[in-house]
Amino acid sequence: MKRRADEDNWTSAQILSEALPFIQRHAGKTIVVKFGGNAMGSEDLTQQFANDIVLLRQCGLRPVVVHGGGPQIGSMLDRLKIKSEFVDGLRVSDMETVGVAEMVLSGAINKSIVAAINQAGGRAVGLSGRDANLIMAKAVNKDLGFTGHPVSVEPALLHTLTDAKPGFIPVISPISTSADGTRYNVNADTAAGVIAGALNAARLMLLTDIEGVMDAEKNLLTDLSIEEAQSLIDEGTAKGGMIPKLGTAIDAVKQGVEAVVILDGRRAHGLLVELFTDVGAGTLIR
Repeated sequence: MKRRADEDNWTSAQILSEALPFIQRHAGKTIVVKFGGNAMGSEDLTQQFANDIVLLRQCGLRPVVVHGGGPQIGSMLDRLKIKSEFVDGLRVSDMETVGVAEMVLSGAINKSIVAAINQAGGRAVGLSGRDANLIMAKAVNKDLGFTGHPVSVEPALLHTLTDAKPGFIPVISPISTSADGTRYNVNADTAAGVIAGALNAARLMLLTDIEGVMDAEKNLLTDLSIEEAQSLIDEGTAKGGMIPKLGTAIDAVKQGVEAVVILDGRRAHGLLVELFTDVGAGTLIR
């Protein structure tokens, strides 16, 4: 079992004071980070996230960022008076909805994260799943419209960027494409999972709005096997957006990702606490 902190308010200096063995353990490895939830709506949290991502790169890790933007998409749909609904945590996307999703995700959100990382001293490059056919997708089912599911990932462009010296940080919107050019709105957790698998990532970090995975009594589960994670779905303990998150974690581990962490993106330096201390943050699935 992983030891857990009694104190959540770590500073980056405190983390780095004991980070050397963990930096050595992760140096040269790819870390895929899904950034999403309400943390993206806070300039302070976004800049803190950007600072931590740049620090990971400076410590020799290879971070790749995949972002969502569900609240921002929902806000824009409301402003445009376009109704939308969810099924098992996935947004139903008609042609109009997927157009709005691309505008929000690949436009304003992607470029704001790129700008924050560059301001923090990194070299971020904004992409979407449509660039260089990075993520090829198909419809999940006819009831979800243009909500897509990845069928393949072409990671060559990502290798080119992360292998460069001193190295670029890819920032990826999950809007993807099909063989005939149809746009699909892919769940950002799912997109991050298949990208992590294609890159043989050491870690997939899913940043969200809650502390981690909870049991039926709302207690944090700090460590799970993929079998235990599947049971939470099958028994109905996992609900809403946690269902695709756990499904993503299970699939990613099966694809060779060493471990997946679901953690609170609003927690100060949660990424660094998880990667650079023996304390951990959120729920580790392996």
